[in-house]
Amino acid sequence: MKRFSRQSITDNKISVKMNEKTPVYFVDEKDIREIVKKENPSGKVGDLNIPALEKKINALPAVDSANVYLNLNGNLNLDIKQRVPIFRLNKDGKDFYVDEKGIEFPISRTYSHPCMLVTGNVQPDEYQKLAELVEKIDKDDFSKKYFIGISKYKDSYSLLTSEGNYRVEIGDLDNIDFKVKGFKTFVEKYLVYQDPQKYSMVSVKYQNQIVTTLNPYFKENDSLLKAGKLELAKAPSLAAAKKTEIKPKAAEPKKTGSTAVKPKESTKPKTQSKETKKTEKKAPVPAQSRPKPKPKVKIE
Repeated sequence: MKRFSRQSITDNKISVKMNEKTPVYFVDEKDIREIVKKENPSGKVGDLNIPALEKKINALPAVDSANVYLNLNGNLNLDIKQRVPIFRLNKDGKDFYVDEKGIEFPISRTYSHPCMLVTGNVQPDEYQKLAELVEKIDKDDFSKKYFIGISKYKDSYSLLTSEGNYRVEIGDLDNIDFKVKGFKTFVEKYLVYQDPQKYSMVSVKYQNQIVTTLNPYFKENDSLLKAGKLELAKAPSLAAAKKTEIKPKAAEPKKTGSTAVKPKESTKPKTQSKETKKTEKKAPVPAQSRPKPKPKVKIE
């Protein structure tokens, strides 16, 4: 600083380097040079406040880190690392990027980075897991081919697909590898032989099973959906039929010819007649006449 304090910082003595692995263009070199000029109006090395300049550049939303220093030749070096978006989040009508550290930063008017679009009420504590999910999708050829977006409805996540109009419901962000593997098996063993327009949703959030939902706007599903509606329509009538009581018919006395056989008069004392009255009980109602409980119909 003592040696070059009287020298001017010209444009050819300013070196700006971007050190991120993935090329992004949120911060322009022109803007950095303008900041240097504003922080040092005189343009002399001796008047330059390097810590203040470094703090100013680090305050830019799209900058992850900045290192400002003078080399032995009196040149000003600015090594800048920009934030690389992992996904773009649309939340409450606002769009912004989220990097691998789970830090939000605004979109740029001059540059749009290609990345996964996420929609829904995603909470900040879910950014890290969501970033891990997007990175896994980007690294896997199968997932990268099928999944083009992520949506959240209430507490359940769904992956949006590039083929057909169906979505893959995954539920929470746990056991992602297992869920994606289940969907991959379903595609390779079954879905490749079907029209992708057949389903509106494929759910892999349940353990060891895959649940599909038919697309009501697909013509080939009309017969299946119609049969399902008929089954649901029959269910109440069957329940009503079971509810009806079967009343037993009273037994008619047997006739022997034209004259009825009179019972013999009892020669025993009257005490015996009282006992016979006690033994006489009402006939039990047959089990069939008892009303059965109404069956429950489960509709999925």
